[in-house]
This record gives sequence, structure tokens and C-alpha cells, in this order.
Amino acid sequence: MASAPNANLFSRLQEIMPSLSKGHKKIAEFIITRYDKAAFMTASKLGTIVGVSESTVVRFATELGFEGYPELQRALKEYTSNKLTTVQRIDVMNDQLGGNDVYEKVLNMDIDKIRKTLEESDRDEFYRTVDTLCQAKNIYVIGARSAAVLARFLSFYFNMMFENVKLVHTTSTSEMFEQILNIGTNDIMIGISFPRYSKHTVKAFRYAHAQGAKVIAITDSNASPLVEYADNVLLARSDMVSFADSLVAPMSVINALIVAVGMRKSDYVVKNYERLNEIYDEFEVYENSDDQDYDLTPSQKKKNEKLL
Repeated sequence: MASAPNANLFSRLQEIMPSLSKGHKKIAEFIITRYDKAAFMTASKLGTIVGVSESTVVRFATELGFEGYPELQRALKEYTSNKLTTVQRIDVMNDQLGGNDVYEKVLNMDIDKIRKTLEESDRDEFYRTVDTLCQAKNIYVIGARSAAVLARFLSFYFNMMFENVKLVHTTSTSEMFEQILNIGTNDIMIGISFPRYSKHTVKAFRYAHAQGAKVIAITDSNASPLVEYADNVLLARSDMVSFADSLVAPMSVINALIVAVGMRKSDYVVKNYERLNEIYDEFEVYENSDDQDYDLTPSQKKKNEKLL
């Protein structure tokens, strides 16, 4: 199996280019010059584009040290994921979805991301992460840009399970460090980031790690810059379909984390929700759909009260 993909793949291609056969040289040249396109092509399509057979593309991948073309393609995706601009993503989207039923195609691709995340997940690492969380004094949750949605969701439910959960805002670098200034050895930072990776999240991870805090990364690959500073890593597929990030697989992993931690701290969680339900009722937080008087006028409600 090839090692974690990075720019070394392209250095390797440049190095072996003179010794490649004519067909393999065509593939290598296309990958080097159009990696943003090649990463999202099947072996058959890539072969058609450069004028070689599908089997030639597969042999090319194995000669590079990969088990097959899917592994080479994934290496290219991981390399390109943090490099594609929004305009390039739109171009990829048009290539992938053009002429298809977008609704069905996007939903099926999201289903596939969850399935692959499940297949590739490390169960032991997941439960080690749960153990780590249950021992936390303070928990800091950070996620920038589109990952901020996931960070907010996670912190919302963790607030029901822990006494001290802080959602770190990343509007500016100075604001971020002001919020995490006192993080220490008994604390945990959970960072969520997917390509293109947020510099704010990476900086926060580096600082938390240096302060002796436990650091948990929720990201897409072991090549992610978050991994260098993380004690625990939970991986989730987020291969983009378009300029909008696909967050379904990360959300599923976060849901699993919330449920697993909630089960470990069930007594505390039940007590909190019992108190909350009393508060909800007292202050009428939610509309009561079972209240048959909700659409009656004040005079009609008084008449009903007299009847009771």
C-alpha cells in the first residue's frame, strides 16, 4: 500500500518520467498537468482522455506502488483537496454532475461517503476518544468556516453532558487565542476541519498541544494538518461534490460520538434533561401541539375554563 499521499507523488512521477513507456508517460504527464481533473476520473475515463486502455492505467497505478487505481485516485484527491479553488471545484462539479439527475446523484454520493467512512473507521480509536472525553475538565470545540456548523452542533449537545464546554469563535486569530488562553493539562480541544483546512484550527491545535491539553481531531485524512498535533483522530469522508462541502459523514461520526458519550454519562444527562423539561414547561419554551385551546380566543378559553 502506498504511503500517505502528498507532493512526493509528483516528485516521484517527475523522477521516473524518462524511464516510462509511451503509454505510462502520457498518463503521468496528464496527472502532473491536470491533477485537478485526474483526481476525479475513473481509470476508464482517464485512459480514454490520454489515449490508452483502462488496463494500462491500472498497471500504471500498481507500478507506482499502489494496490490499484482506486488507491492512486484517492491519493490524488487527498493531494488536490486542499489546493482546489472554488472556481476549480465548480469545474469539477460540472464534470461530475453534468447531464445527470443532480438530486439523485448528490444523495447517492453522500450515502457512499457514509458507507466508506463506516468501512474505514477505527473502532478502537473511536472508543479511546470517548474514554478521553469522559475524563475532561473543560472541553473546547473549534471549527471554522463550514465546519463551524458541526462545531456548534457538537457543543450544543455536549453542554448537556459536561459542566464546562466552550465553543471557540474564529472571527479573528486574536479573538480565538483570547478564548483558549487558559487551556491546560486537564482539558480537551476538539477541532473539526476539512479541505480546505482552516489555519485558525491548526494554530489552535498547535497551541493546545503545547499547553499539554488532549487534542481530538475530526477530519478527512491522516494527511490533514490537524493530525500532527492530535492525540485522537476520527476520520470521515468529505470528498466534495461541488463548491459546497459535503458534511453528512462527519455529522454521522459526531452523532455517534454524542450518543456514545451520552450513554457513558446517562445519569448526568437524564438529570439535566429532567431539569430542562421543568424549565421548558414553566417558561413555555415550546408550543404545545397537544393543547386544544391554542387557536381559541381569550373569551372562548375562559368559557372552557368555567366548564372544567
